[in-house]
Amino acid sequence: MAVTQALPAGRAVSLRLDADGWIKRAFMAVIALYLVITLALPLYTMLSRSFVTYGFDLDAYELQVSDETGRNFAPPVTAAALNAQLQRFAPADLRSSAEGRIPVVDLFPDFSFRSPVVYRLRAAKPDAQWLVGLDPVSSTDWQEYDSNSFRRVSLRPVATAGFQNYAAYFGNPALSRSIVNSLTIATISTLFTVLAAFGFAFALNRSCMRLKGPMKMIAMMPILVPSLLPGIALIYLFGKQGMLSGLLMGHSIYGPLGIVIGSVFFTFPHALIIISTALSISDQRQYEAAEALRASRWRTFWTVTIPGARYGLISAAFVTFTLVITDFGLPKVIGGQFNVLAIDIYKQVIGQQNFEMGAVVSVVLLVPAVLAFLIDRYVQRRQVSLLSSKSVPYQPRPRAGFDRLCFGWCALVALFILAIIGTCQLAAMVKFWPYDLSLSLRNFAFDRMDGGGWGAYWNSIRLASLTAVIGTVIVFTGAYMVEKLDGFAVGRAAFQFLAMLPMAVPGMVLGLSYIFFFNNPANPLNAIYGTMTILVISTITHFYTVGHLTALTALKQIDPEFEPVAGSLRQPFYRVFARVTVPICLPAILDIMIYLFVNAMTTVSAVVFIYSTHTALASIAVLNMDDAGDIAPAAAMGMMIFYTNVAARLLHALLSRRILRRTQAWRRR
Repeated sequence: MAVTQALPAGRAVSLRLDADGWIKRAFMAVIALYLVITLALPLYTMLSRSFVTYGFDLDAYELQVSDETGRNFAPPVTAAALNAQLQRFAPADLRSSAEGRIPVVDLFPDFSFRSPVVYRLRAAKPDAQWLVGLDPVSSTDWQEYDSNSFRRVSLRPVATAGFQNYAAYFGNPALSRSIVNSLTIATISTLFTVLAAFGFAFALNRSCMRLKGPMKMIAMMPILVPSLLPGIALIYLFGKQGMLSGLLMGHSIYGPLGIVIGSVFFTFPHALIIISTALSISDQRQYEAAEALRASRWRTFWTVTIPGARYGLISAAFVTFTLVITDFGLPKVIGGQFNVLAIDIYKQVIGQQNFEMGAVVSVVLLVPAVLAFLIDRYVQRRQVSLLSSKSVPYQPRPRAGFDRLCFGWCALVALFILAIIGTCQLAAMVKFWPYDLSLSLRNFAFDRMDGGGWGAYWNSIRLASLTAVIGTVIVFTGAYMVEKLDGFAVGRAAFQFLAMLPMAVPGMVLGLSYIFFFNNPANPLNAIYGTMTILVISTITHFYTVGHLTALTALKQIDPEFEPVAGSLRQPFYRVFARVTVPICLPAILDIMIYLFVNAMTTVSAVVFIYSTHTALASIAVLNMDDAGDIAPAAAMGMMIFYTNVAARLLHALLSRRILRRTQAWRRR
């Protein structure tokens, strides 16, 4: 009988990271740190500020008043005791914002700045502070002021933490009504947009109608203009002096009607792309089976087409809902007195300088946006593959009547889009609507109007170019590191969470959070506030997720064996990255660049709070000129954005054809 002996226990085997592994982790950590600083920390700061309440604590101040000689002082008395005697300030008057002030002389009805009376003031609590002019003072020792100086003394509010801001918001019917308005508008707009986009996508993918290429090109036009532009067009079409105002039969375009129509316009391409992708991957065999079973076309539509496209429809609905509920530009231009959440944020911050209440509204706006995003991600995870290796791509067959019907629907939608764009072009060229309809270029003389002039336009070009180049490098590098890194599952999952988070954050929320975080003298990054740098950072962060997903999709198509083979040949990963990965993924890289460029040109909500007089942008100029009543110049600036994006798209197509002809020859047999 053979005797077996057990081997002695040795050390546990563990994989050691090589230099490439450490470098990849370092790159991923740097980009993750970028997302933490530019997204997570600002959002946390904004959330914290939403719980901060400011109010005047009159018990924190003691005062003494002298007689006419200025030498003999009365006993000390608190400001609260003086107020109780005079009933000067009600409890509601003592609630304040961070910049609130109360002149101390309001507590002395007989005050005269020419009086020889001397006043003393000190803090009864350590956090009490007052201003002498613009100079802050905080002292528990008596500070003496003559009457002329005392009139410049103002008490400052103190900060407390709690839910008072939320209670005040939901207790104000005018403010809380905005929640219902936003949800209603977003729901109605989503319904119309998804129906219109589904019909258009169905016609493109399931019919043999003519002019599919031009129709699709027209359908993508709304992506190239800021969301304010359809509002201006609707004013010229259906406003009080509009060309077609009689069609509304007495109803006003200002308010929910205008917001819904404009929302359908600017969200239509986004829904179309998603639904068209879902319809393009159908299996021909399912339709052949339904035809063999003699199912009617109506029944085939509901049992084959809709189930196959349901995930695309749900995703399109949530994307549209999020875009509408978080949009600021369109309600600002044509909303009238119809308040929505995005407008409430703008009014609280810009109109009333109440940043804490603006943070509260931002948190409220963040909730439906995050919920829509999470549900969309859950639905996408449940999506199963509809195409297998045996699938047969769907090929539509000519049907004269059906093709004409599809063409009619697409023509109707295209006419709607062209009418909006064409009206804006007309508004930009007409001298004085509706009295002088002769054409002129004087509306393009932006330097003669408020809004930033031509400098704002060139700032937008600069912002878009920097965002496209720097953003593409950051996004693609981060996606490569997280996709090609072996192990480190926890770190990769955390990075993926940070990369997906920007899609759930509305632009206005991100912009307001930047005020709280970067506009803080204690922050080492405070120096970039008000510069082009912070605009580039905010734009890259705002649109990070779509670029990240695009890069991941391209990287997943590359065989994962390239890196191990290169490692076995002792070749560093960056050589494989430069010579293999980048050339193969060049189509996706160019798509990310043009995506970032176009969105940087049209963005409003993400930058409306953080631009300065030296960094005004074209999209902001449209908003400011519309506010100033210069609607025609605003339309002209909007069309300049449109021209620029069209030129960028054409240049992108030209460069893509030339570059890809050289680098993508391996794709052709």
